[in-house]
Amino acid sequence: MSADGKESKSGFRAWLDHRTGLDSLLRHTLDEPIPGGAKIAYVFGSGLLFLFLSQIVTGVFLAMYYVPSADHAHTTVAYITKEVTGGSFLRSIHAYGSSAIIIVLLLHMTQTFLYGSYKGRRELVWVAGCVLLALMLGMAFTGYLLPWDQKAFFATTVGTNILSEIPWVGNGLKELLRGGTEMGTLTVSRFFVLHVFVIPACIFAFVAIHVYSFRKAGAAGPATEDPVSPKLPAETFYPKQLVMDMGFATLIIVLLGLVAYFWPMDLGPRADPADTQFMPRPEWYYVPVFQYLKYWHGSTALLGILVIPGIVGLLLVGLPFFDRSLERRPWKRPISVGLFTIVLLGLAALGVSSYRQDMRNPGVAAQLRAQQEATKEFMNAKFEPELSGSSLSAQNVALSNPEAAKGKEIFEAQSCNACHGDNGVGTAAAPKLVGVGAKYDAARIAALLNTPSAKMTAGGMPPVQLKDDEMKPLIAYLQSLN
Repeated sequence: MSADGKESKSGFRAWLDHRTGLDSLLRHTLDEPIPGGAKIAYVFGSGLLFLFLSQIVTGVFLAMYYVPSADHAHTTVAYITKEVTGGSFLRSIHAYGSSAIIIVLLLHMTQTFLYGSYKGRRELVWVAGCVLLALMLGMAFTGYLLPWDQKAFFATTVGTNILSEIPWVGNGLKELLRGGTEMGTLTVSRFFVLHVFVIPACIFAFVAIHVYSFRKAGAAGPATEDPVSPKLPAETFYPKQLVMDMGFATLIIVLLGLVAYFWPMDLGPRADPADTQFMPRPEWYYVPVFQYLKYWHGSTALLGILVIPGIVGLLLVGLPFFDRSLERRPWKRPISVGLFTIVLLGLAALGVSSYRQDMRNPGVAAQLRAQQEATKEFMNAKFEPELSGSSLSAQNVALSNPEAAKGKEIFEAQSCNACHGDNGVGTAAAPKLVGVGAKYDAARIAALLNTPSAKMTAGGMPPVQLKDDEMKPLIAYLQSLN
């Protein structure tokens, strides 16, 4: 202790503090005054920051394996899920983390609204928070496509189609987001760039604005406090509020870990644009919007998709500018609290209505169950790596088996590769033929070629009518595709 009563510092800590001012920064951060003292109700902001950092860390590890293209996206996610040690757990933490962010964000916004913490000199705090809500929803939307399975593909197709309802610029925005008129590799790469670079950069910027504005205006305190000139005795952020925030972060870690471990996130079959039966359903936080859009068609679409959401968004963002009263107690603000409650209840009712409609329609319910079964079947199947059409074994067929080489020529002459891909690796139009020789013997393959099964016929497979001197080489070639 020095003569003036201040703690003396030496060694590395003194060197670091002299060059960075770390101690003064910590004091400024931890000595933030909280009117009325620390409360559990104030933990949601720190919880959101923790969840965002968790998403960054898990996202970095997932990106080490991910390839943002329509050809490889699904395979790389399947590899993460089925082959990488801890990959399924890590991906589940990341996927469930997006839902956790939406939940905590809604809790934080509700608490801020009910406490009237946007009043006083806190307009920028509220506006930055609203922008962060939109950015987080954008992160969830762009990340939803990246697995490139059936659910992701068709749900994103529906989501981007909504943009075309915007007058004058809608089609242009849709094509800009998709990278063209159809969903494909450019769509995946653009969503990846938005999800990994653009939107996170904007989130970092607005988190800085949000925190700076909050520290500049000061903590609002309980709902009974004066938002401009606090009168209640203040308590510093450290240690009590810090302990509460760390406890909440620990609770989030435990809950996310338990959910990810016991209910790992599924991955469905690879996206098939030719599948006309698939019924897309968005994640739970977009279900109310999905249901809401069902009620607007034709000439009313502009009103329901653009005008009404625009008015609601304007009222939400502009709330601190419209509500200038310093009254913060929720029971003294019946109109604003009532409208806020109606909006929340309306969103919940739309979500419940969507699920009930699905279950009450036998055809829809059956199709959704079939899709769930297809997802379970894919998850239970072994991981199958991509087999390039220029693989060494495929190129050396002619050297190892002249009859199979002749069959390869017949395979291409009959245009079988147009649907099944070069060397039978499969395409969106038809399944892969690699490994068919291990599954069926020559007689069974010949029977299926001559008389395709009902499933094959439904997929567009015509009977193959060849003479024996052509059929045998073709079968030999199919059996060579290992």
